[in-house]
Amino acid sequence: MRLLLKFMCMGALLAQELPLPPTFSPREETDHKLPNGKSQNDEILKADYQRSLKDAADLVELSQSLQKQLQSGGSHVLSLDSLKKTEEIEKLAKKLRGRMLRF
Repeated sequence: MRLLLKFMCMGALLAQELPLPPTFSPREETDHKLPNGKSQNDEILKADYQRSLKDAADLVELSQSLQKQLQSGGSHVLSLDSLKKTEEIEKLAKKLRGRMLRF
């Protein structure tokens, strides 16, 4: 009997709904104005866009120079400069992807 009472109390406690924690959405932030009257979010987006364009151009330039190095080196030659360029390409691509996923 006592065991049955304990199970019933535990069941009643577990059946109660726990309040959900408040959710935070970064989009709900208020948009701050800069001293010149422009939206801070708009200025950040414009700066990110310009950096993304520059990084994409750098990616193209690095990949083309890597392609030329690989073509001129032959099938049995691997230079350290080629490996460094692949690392730079990877870093740029990750930075670009991270910036694009922020918004």
